[in-house]
Amino acid sequence: MSGNSKSTIKKLLCIVIFILLFAFGFGMDIMLIPYLKSILFITSSDSIYKKIIYITAMLIIMYISLFAQIIIHEAGHLIFGLLTGYKFSSFRIFNIIFIKENEQIKLKRYPLTGNAGQCLMSPPEIENRKSSAVLYNLGGIITNIISCFIFYGLYFVFESIPFLSDAMIISSVFGLIFAITNGIPLKTQSVNNDGSNTLELIGNKNAEKALYIQMKVAELTSKNIRLKDMPEEWFTLQNDEDIKNSLIATINVFACSRLVDEHRFDEADMLMKHLLETDSGIVGIHKKLMVCDRIYIELINKNRSEILNEMLSGEQRKFMKQMKNFPSVIRTEYLYALLAEKDTKKAERLKAQFEKCAKTYPYQSDIQSERELIEVGEKAISF
Repeated sequence: MSGNSKSTIKKLLCIVIFILLFAFGFGMDIMLIPYLKSILFITSSDSIYKKIIYITAMLIIMYISLFAQIIIHEAGHLIFGLLTGYKFSSFRIFNIIFIKENEQIKLKRYPLTGNAGQCLMSPPEIENRKSSAVLYNLGGIITNIISCFIFYGLYFVFESIPFLSDAMIISSVFGLIFAITNGIPLKTQSVNNDGSNTLELIGNKNAEKALYIQMKVAELTSKNIRLKDMPEEWFTLQNDEDIKNSLIATINVFACSRLVDEHRFDEADMLMKHLLETDSGIVGIHKKLMVCDRIYIELINKNRSEILNEMLSGEQRKFMKQMKNFPSVIRTEYLYALLAEKDTKKAERLKAQFEKCAKTYPYQSDIQSERELIEVGEKAISF
């Protein structure tokens, strides 16, 4: 797709969302502004206890409404995925994940930061698809918009019931906010939103194929198949121009992870260094995890303090702190304590933390790979 076409689609998306926002705001002008004033300007005759109870109740309602819209958003991906031939793979809200294992749905913990939820589906074979992946990507936005108007209508049904009417209008507002923040194409420091992914998919067969491979990788990973055992053709390196598209760039990220899983460390390090220095669409969370792998490779090879300090920038340390319960981050922290800091007590604590994480981590193939990498690092200790 040409740059002009993408720009046109982006402008159209923004116009549609602006019209939606304007229409919604106009309809609420009669009711929402007086409603907000009633919240912000509680009458002076109310006791302090009544005010505290009311404000506390509003905060609880806001939290529940926010949580509900996250579920509604991810459910939208699930519903529209099923309608277009996808099958359930996993459904995550914050750190809680429902994952399909051996035809059973199991509840586990997945310590991933960067987004509040994610619904992964097993894609149909490309030649058997009922439609492109666009509808699956837009499913969350669509359900947020639908819920926005449903909750808005329910407000008038329950208008006379305290707190319940509040919950309806707040849920409606959050539905609109979710639709806008996910619909307008945005690339954050961690991940890209649905609007951005959709824009990259439209008219780009390579991007659609890349998304297909990503979802197949997730499906096989949930079946305890490691990257090194997956079809090699899935990890064919894409050229530097194509990886400006974030979806296509993920294939090269997977290729790096596969090389690490195969213990082809020098090749992996060279490729990761090139990707990190290249103008690409690789999302922030993948870049930071690649740096973790580069730190690991430096530790087990030359273990040069000046190189390690350069890679362990303030931003990288902040990321690793946020992802402190993620297996590859714990592995890197453990071996850094063991090989660079020579702090055996700290290393023991991190090793125990890894084992605790391993018990509830949903992808045991990843844990197996990480255990092997830890063993390689432990053998690098020089006495």
